[in-house]
Amino acid sequence: MRAKRCVRTWLGLLLGMTVTVLGALTPSALARANGPAPPTPAGPPASDTTVTPLARLWPVGLRPSVLRGWDPPTTPYARGHRGVDLVAPPGAPVRSVAAGRVSFAGRVAGRGVVAVELAGTGTPPLRTTFTPVRATVRQGDEVAAGEVLGTLEPGDAHCGTSCLHWGLRRDRTYLNPLSLLPPWLLHRGPSRLLPLTGARRQPSGSPTHLR
Repeated sequence: MRAKRCVRTWLGLLLGMTVTVLGALTPSALARANGPAPPTPAGPPASDTTVTPLARLWPVGLRPSVLRGWDPPTTPYARGHRGVDLVAPPGAPVRSVAAGRVSFAGRVAGRGVVAVELAGTGTPPLRTTFTPVRATVRQGDEVAAGEVLGTLEPGDAHCGTSCLHWGLRRDRTYLNPLSLLPPWLLHRGPSRLLPLTGARRQPSGSPTHLR
């Protein structure tokens, strides 16, 4: 009996010492004792939301009014506005805002759509979309800034009036297409001819002098 009690006593002391030693080890020491941790699998890379203001002009008109601005949804399936609506008359020419390649030109759900992948914007590239547009370009065409892609189709129910819906994406991430416009183009108003007030009328036949 005394021998059994001694064995149990020694086992209890040994277990207590083991727990004490393990409790004193730091996490780094435990990691070294157990060997290197297995590598954590890398998740998919986050979409790049960087937009360089590389546009050289508006896609329609000189400085069109924005009928409805960009209102990104809080979730992929929530309501929102994934682009901007620009006021323009039917038949207005729709132009590429920068150089790129036509990645789509056709009809989706009865509406004409043209998409352009912008050159030099990384991988995956930025892609602009325009609708409703009757395309005059084809998929694969290389286009320059200002090149006409087609004409605005009439009777679109998206705006309730004639407008161009302009979108921007990188992969599956929707971005604000107005961010493509540099400040000098975004805030510049249309050109106007000022009236010649206070100009002196020259007598008939008299020479006009430059000042």
